[in-house]
Amino acid sequence: MTTTSYLIRSVEAPDGGRTDVLVRDGIVAELGSGLSHLGARVVDGDGLLVLPGLVDLHTHLREPGGEGSETVLTGSRAAAAGGYTAVNAMANSSPVADTAGVVEQVQALGDRAGYVTVRPIGAVSQGLAGTHLSEIGAMARSRAAVRVFSDDGHCVSDPLLMRRALEYIKGFGGVLAQHAQEPRLTQGAQMNEGALSAELGLGGWPAVAEEAIIARDVLLADHVGARLHVCHVSTAGSVEVVRWAKSRGIAVTAEVTPHHLLLTEELVSSYDSRYKVNPPLRRQEDVEALRAALADGTVDIVATDHAPHTSEAKCCEWDAAANGMVGLESALSVVHRTMVETGMIGWADVARVMSTAPAVIGQVAGQGRPLAVGEPAELTLYDRGVTRTFGLEHLAGKSTNSPYLGERLPGRVEATFHQGYATVLDGSVIDAEAVARSAAEVSARAVLAAGEATDR
Repeated sequence: MTTTSYLIRSVEAPDGGRTDVLVRDGIVAELGSGLSHLGARVVDGDGLLVLPGLVDLHTHLREPGGEGSETVLTGSRAAAAGGYTAVNAMANSSPVADTAGVVEQVQALGDRAGYVTVRPIGAVSQGLAGTHLSEIGAMARSRAAVRVFSDDGHCVSDPLLMRRALEYIKGFGGVLAQHAQEPRLTQGAQMNEGALSAELGLGGWPAVAEEAIIARDVLLADHVGARLHVCHVSTAGSVEVVRWAKSRGIAVTAEVTPHHLLLTEELVSSYDSRYKVNPPLRRQEDVEALRAALADGTVDIVATDHAPHTSEAKCCEWDAAANGMVGLESALSVVHRTMVETGMIGWADVARVMSTAPAVIGQVAGQGRPLAVGEPAELTLYDRGVTRTFGLEHLAGKSTNSPYLGERLPGRVEATFHQGYATVLDGSVIDAEAVARSAAEVSARAVLAAGEATDR
């Protein structure tokens, strides 16, 4: 069995210190200056920042059923290109991930692809219909060991079903991730409700439709004593509700997407359906509130809500276009631009909100760990000194519905290491067959180690 070792020279850690990093047998084997190792592949880290591999708590991989938009393999490639080493795959596939069989299939596809750790998210309700609970216990006990449950794309709007789900999931320490959208208040909604929606003649998506569900759910979570995670917070009012809940000691966490940190509703005036998303792009005041909330810890993490669609689903009139944007490949650059370049957070904070905290919330083992000897080699090398015009060549997934095409974005992921092997080197994604072979070697090594442990 062959194993490649990597010696990363003179890379900068988030705290500003510089070090060499020796990666061997899937772990960080040594740290220090002037390291050497016979046979190791040398990676020049001069001018690069090393971050713990990024973890996304909110990704749509579409498989099974939506392979025309994305597959587990192509979505994993997109994730690696963006510096991610783990993603949590939402349940709105076809069939829906509401049984043990489907979540195990998704995890197996991720393991086989080998680019990232793929953790399936289980549906809260059968078929995302919001009427009957899914096989929550079976998914939690399955080989996939699901710990995050969500009907994302749909709100769990029935308060009784929401309470029952919170009670059930609490029993094994899981978390319910809510898509906060009161459906009765958003019928026919096409964009943020306000003066611009009236001017354009498009149905409005009012902020209160999000805020009311969050307010209800934090009270339910408090009553039950369960953990609640709020997906894609998008309004200043939602921030205040989450802030109030945290001040009361309620076990709530929240995420913001990169696009809600940067883009505003004015873009809808172009009728370019790349800007159509749920929840919709909001006002500049909301963007500023979300940035401040991420900086002060009210919002815990950045999650991409990577939502690939075919060109047929997006390249059509606004009303008929699907909601969603791809975001894995661009997320780190957008956070760099909106949060770091503005001085609102530093790189240690970026590591926290894009790696450590999402790994903790999602209970993703082996991810989000600090750079230390003996820790899993889940690493991202990032060049902060470059600026690029984001284009199709920077997309590694199957769909191209990015809102950033033609935008100037800072930074570039130069290398990503997952389980100790490279998935991205010199800014290019490694060939799928080579990554799959590396993943198979790691799996075989784990089986061998487990057998030896049993023998002892």
